[in-house]
Amino acid sequence: MSATPLLVGVDCGTTTIKAIAFTPNGRVVAAAGVPTPTQYPRPGWAYYAPDELWSCTVDALHQLTAALDDPARIAGIAVASIGETGVPLDRGGRPLAEAIAWFDNRTEAQARRLNATIGGARFFAATGLPVIPIFSLCKMLWLQEERPDAWQQAATWLNAADYLAYRLSGEMATDYSMASRTLALNLARLEWDRDLVREAGISPDVLAPLAQSGTRLGPILPEVAAATGLPAHTVVGVGGHDHVCGAFALGITESGHVLDSMGTAEGIFLPLEQPITDAEALARGYSQGAHVAGGYYGLAGIYTSGICVDWFRETFADNADYATLMAEAQEVQPGSLGVYFLPHLRRTNPGYAMEHSRAVFIGLSSDVSRGVAYRALLEGLAYEARYTLSGLLAHTAHAAPTHISVTGGGTRNRLLLDIKANVFGHELDVVSVDEATALGAALLGGVAAGLYADCRAAAAAVDYDVVRVTPEPAVAAWYARAYTDVYQHLGVTLGPLHAAIHNLDSPP
Repeated sequence: MSATPLLVGVDCGTTTIKAIAFTPNGRVVAAAGVPTPTQYPRPGWAYYAPDELWSCTVDALHQLTAALDDPARIAGIAVASIGETGVPLDRGGRPLAEAIAWFDNRTEAQARRLNATIGGARFFAATGLPVIPIFSLCKMLWLQEERPDAWQQAATWLNAADYLAYRLSGEMATDYSMASRTLALNLARLEWDRDLVREAGISPDVLAPLAQSGTRLGPILPEVAAATGLPAHTVVGVGGHDHVCGAFALGITESGHVLDSMGTAEGIFLPLEQPITDAEALARGYSQGAHVAGGYYGLAGIYTSGICVDWFRETFADNADYATLMAEAQEVQPGSLGVYFLPHLRRTNPGYAMEHSRAVFIGLSSDVSRGVAYRALLEGLAYEARYTLSGLLAHTAHAAPTHISVTGGGTRNRLLLDIKANVFGHELDVVSVDEATALGAALLGGVAAGLYADCRAAAAAVDYDVVRVTPEPAVAAWYARAYTDVYQHLGVTLGPLHAAIHNLDSPP
């Protein structure tokens, strides 16, 4: 009886490069990680040296294979990475310049110029994206203008995942999920918009060939096998964008399914059959792109979901432990004595056509205790998640979700889950998968190696744990009225006051 094959996923993230081995049904066998080698040359700037990214990946893979009893079982590998960051290569495949980090702000002037000369409406119609500094096209323009000696030698632009896959296999390709973070992909046609890129001032010849995630690139190079301990027969597959790979690993591949990822920030991910074309979605801050499993996705979220909980605990609860706060809040009736919380702690969340919104507790009285305020905060997070999802659905063909999965650190707060199920009026499936982003990449490596028929079969093979949270009909009906009559009007009603606060002169 032959040994069960293993699959390796590389997750090149903002803080760590992970290499993790999985069984074909998604169980972790071994893992290794190395800090992402980020350089900060001046305030607002950040970059990665491409050769350092590669050497750290090799280090993580070597640690991984050393931890395995039988690394010869490895059949496939693929890479998921941060989006937008990319590497210009010369005709020999050698890096020419630093890989500008996705969050680096040096490209603000390039974004302003694209908005002024070509226009945000034109870019949205083609790419489905707003023109903001993070996208790869702005980074290409900066390199062309500020590193002209290097850029004039550029033959190919590879995003981070593509670059690492190239170093593994010797083959160049960009998948659609990564391409949809460049501001250069025509999202509806799933092909490079060569005319738009040329008009922006970049030769479209630098754009790599496009390929579906899970496409076979080839076996790993012999020198890579020697350096990492990976077996020479390991097949390298085309990977994808980290957030999308994570959703893919959790089985969020079908239109109408929703993934609510509850962490420090909260992301709401919705697979789509067609891109969003309503320009109002752009004004309201929704994002979209190509799914690694085929089709598209819409994305929105709450920027400070987990941050709100920590802020309340530190600022108003004397750092009380979470169990104590939850126990106090559980003693409070739904509705929190008429107190509502708007969780705009740092900026306006997607879904609002306004700027400068702030967080608000409204409805306070002398009866409000710490437990009441904490429950109101949790209810506010649940209301805001419903507002965000409802707004995103309004720009699609779906009136309501068919299935909602939740994951992330916020799922440890059972009271929040109960409140959210009632506010949504929908069952929630709490899904537990270790290292979802790396697993998504590993599954794509498995597709390339022929272990699965296609991407959807790969996602269906994952054996993850699910706990179902069910709403209470009477409580859900009450929350529905509170949402409709009060909460959905809260941010919009307070918008002019928040604008006035923002516009006030500084006090003397």
